[in-house]
Amino acid sequence: MHAVTVADLAKSYGPVRAVNGLSFTVDEGEVFALLGPNGAGKSTVVEILEGHRSRDAGEVSVLGRDPGVAGQEYRDRIGIVLQEAGIERELTVREALVHYGACYSRRRPVDEVLDLVGLTGLGDRRTHQLSGGQKRRVDLALGLIGDPEVLFLDEPTTGFDPSARRQAWEMIEGLKALGTTVLLTSHYMDEVQVLADRVAVVVDGRIVAEGTPDELRGNSDSETMIRFRFPEVEPSSGPVVDMLGGLAGRASLRNGVVEVCTEEPTADLNLLTTWAIGQGSSLMGLEVTTPTLEDVYLGLIGDDHGTGVGDV
Repeated sequence: MHAVTVADLAKSYGPVRAVNGLSFTVDEGEVFALLGPNGAGKSTVVEILEGHRSRDAGEVSVLGRDPGVAGQEYRDRIGIVLQEAGIERELTVREALVHYGACYSRRRPVDEVLDLVGLTGLGDRRTHQLSGGQKRRVDLALGLIGDPEVLFLDEPTTGFDPSARRQAWEMIEGLKALGTTVLLTSHYMDEVQVLADRVAVVVDGRIVAEGTPDELRGNSDSETMIRFRFPEVEPSSGPVVDMLGGLAGRASLRNGVVEVCTEEPTADLNLLTTWAIGQGSSLMGLEVTTPTLEDVYLGLIGDDHGTGVGDV
């Protein structure tokens, strides 16, 4: 079943059409990532789903309820991790969790949440004494204290060091295993690749691509790159020029390194390796790289859009 359904959603701010006929669904227990550049409309969509912003048109359902008119019962079932949250600096971490947890009818035990987000042993520390990464963990803890069925995560690992990010990923994967539905926004493409079951890329208020991370990479028109160091032969000789000219892709030679951009990597690799074997040589440092999710994302959003973390 769908935990989230969005159909023909629209929202304008004066003459600016921030969301323009956007539609998608999120299944129960799924991690769904919304990606897009500044001003794409991601934050507006998420705020509408959270019930914090009205919509102009379209249908929205979260856990079978319309967030625009749902009340306390709906908010009792969701968790929200903002990109930056303000917590009273003199509260201890435990006090903050108890205070915010009082808003929910069902609460996870405080020590369990502290352990889940990697703050074990820091419950009695005042929030202003925490590092930036630790404060971000508190933000995560506040989103989890009510044991939500749907969790909205806005850039959840901003400010985390690599180790902390990996731990956060494990936590999110653990929530998914428990059946929690997660709607994620992130500008870390490796994070999205690891966590997301499906991805939607939003540009100018519309979804321009949707699918699993691997599907987006596989459907990309981006070319495969073959790179290797040229054997100890004269690269301008006739046989070499003929060989490179026979490639389906475009070949370039710089500082003894050949790069081939190709849409037919199998055929070009066969030609290159057959030629090298015939020369009694090898293709040193051979690399074959396919487009990353970041490559695909940048191709979808185009050069006119920024890649910062702000949004409308």
